[in-house]
Amino acid sequence: MEHTGRTAARRTQIVRAAIETIAELGYDQATFARITERAGLSSPRMISYHFADKNDLLRQVVIDVFTAAAQVMGPAMVAEATWNGKLRAYLTSNLMFLREHPKEIVALTEIGPHLRTPSGEGYTSTTSQDFSVTGLAELLEAGQTAGEFREFDTRSMAVLIRAAVDAAAQRVRDGSDVDLDTYTTEVITAIGLAVRLGDECSGN
Repeated sequence: MEHTGRTAARRTQIVRAAIETIAELGYDQATFARITERAGLSSPRMISYHFADKNDLLRQVVIDVFTAAAQVMGPAMVAEATWNGKLRAYLTSNLMFLREHPKEIVALTEIGPHLRTPSGEGYTSTTSQDFSVTGLAELLEAGQTAGEFREFDTRSMAVLIRAAVDAAAQRVRDGSDVDLDTYTTEVITAIGLAVRLGDECSGN
């Protein structure tokens, strides 16, 4: 058990160092040697012991960042009793995570074009978003069934909502001076009008 704990802690340490290295230097410059230095390890072989190759490490970075985001978003959404509230919580917590984790967001956007599936195939922006889009479409459909949202194509609306979130992520990645608090307010209002949340879209 103690060995398992040390292994998990070491993997976490390496993933953190990878995130910081990629965010600072970019994908191409994030070599095992630089990640080793950032992590304070004695040799790149210590990374190779825990990860098969760079792509294996990158996949773990993505998993860890998405898991961290889910741990923020999940409870916020569960706490809401209505589908209107869950949609607002989805947007608010998602955009809050972007604001509070800029290094993770930069690392994800750097990794994206280079990430490969276990079979060696490249991910596309569409396939990488499918899970989020599908879950969001299910939320919207449930809101329609409950009579809280108007009738619309839920998958198309989910793609539109994800585009608003992804645009914010790109702004974070590029160091834009857009105020994410103001952006969040405007996105919630715009999406509220799009799905006809009425006055609730502004929190009134």
